[in-house]
Amino acid sequence: MQDLMNQLRDIVGDHGLLTGAEAQERPADWLGQTKCKAAAIVRPKSTEELSAVMKACHDARQPVVAAGGLTGLVHGADASAEELIVSFERMDQIEQIDPVEQTIIVQAGVRTEAAQVAARDHGVLFAVDLGARGSSTIGGNISTNAGGNQVLRYGMMREQVLGLEAVLADGTVLSAMSPLLKNNTGYDLKQLFVGSEGTLGLVTRAVLRLHPLPTSEATALATVKDLTSVAELLRLMDAKLCGTLTAFEVMWNSFYRTIVVEGGRHTAPLSPDSPYYVLIEANGGDPDIDSDRFNRALQAAITAGLIEDAVIASSNSQREGLWAIREDVGGLAQALAPFCTFDVSLPIRAMENYVKSVEVALFEQFGSDSQMVVFGHLGDGNLHLLIAPRPWSDAARLHTESIVYETLAKVGGSVSAEHGIGLEKKAWLSLTRSPEEIELMRRLKAALDPHGLLNPGKIFEMTS
Repeated sequence: MQDLMNQLRDIVGDHGLLTGAEAQERPADWLGQTKCKAAAIVRPKSTEELSAVMKACHDARQPVVAAGGLTGLVHGADASAEELIVSFERMDQIEQIDPVEQTIIVQAGVRTEAAQVAARDHGVLFAVDLGARGSSTIGGNISTNAGGNQVLRYGMMREQVLGLEAVLADGTVLSAMSPLLKNNTGYDLKQLFVGSEGTLGLVTRAVLRLHPLPTSEATALATVKDLTSVAELLRLMDAKLCGTLTAFEVMWNSFYRTIVVEGGRHTAPLSPDSPYYVLIEANGGDPDIDSDRFNRALQAAITAGLIEDAVIASSNSQREGLWAIREDVGGLAQALAPFCTFDVSLPIRAMENYVKSVEVALFEQFGSDSQMVVFGHLGDGNLHLLIAPRPWSDAARLHTESIVYETLAKVGGSVSAEHGIGLEKKAWLSLTRSPEEIELMRRLKAALDPHGLLNPGKIFEMTS
């Protein structure tokens, strides 16, 4: 190992290699609850350096784990004492923005928020938006095919990637940095790396698609009596807003009470007694027309009996206040700890019965001291469940997982909507993907990384 460390230091320099206490003091998760266990953290500054790093690791048969902003929730960047971490924190340059072609070229370590701000400064929009925008990185977003708040309108991270560059396990640099929207010339190789969680190659740079920057923004928080009405409200707003509906976030009463009422972290904009709270946002290009359209759509929903009460943000600070409620995941973590978190997707029509079934099974198994908070993007079929079985134990966590995922399989849902599989969901992958699909994944992994050096053990095992 020491010979390899010397080689890596020669490649990335003294500042590019962290070992010993310097590495082990680094956090291994977004909450800082665990510390890095890796033998070392390698911090290349360029694709060329990473290529040389991977060639050396390949020759030494040294496994590596890629790390971005550590905002994932499935232990996809966990590394053992026998593994190295490759951090992209020094590859954080925005190389080019073209507002005419509506593209941006970034390195993998660029923060999501930095890409958003840079695009906005040029009069265009980078559309992927996450609550962890200040910490998450573009490389991590690509590797997990991140979703976020605006998938309903702009799609997942996959839809934003026009081209990318990646380093393979043996150090080979695959550059597919074409900015073309239409490029049907054989296999679309870049898509192999989107959502593959760093198991097939390490993304170093990307050409991302941008969009026109909206000049209007209308936001409301509404109370709704049942999930059937929530689904009907989604359809009505989507139709009435003529393509400008950008976000449709739903919070169950459990979420609102935990954050606003019991937590006291926010001023309550609406009564705490509603079963559902829906955050609706529309972005357009004509402030006067868009505002009027938004108000008329809300009025139509009220007239139809789909909305019981609502507040409309009349300033940016009020808008931020409404979004702060939805994005206060840190407040939830504080209120529920210890807890398990779930990121699932399923048909909207199945959500109400699914949540009720999970809740009933949870309380039957663990009693009324347990807690369950539900919220999600809903418009794209994505729900987040934070569950705190009591008393807490590893056995309780595993039993909670079986309740959540086995109930989900019955309605044709997916065990991961946004965060990937990592280590945490590996045991449940077969509930969502067929044996044939998983075997093909293994064959792809074996072809691109025959020695199993990239993020080993994540997503699936290499043997059945």
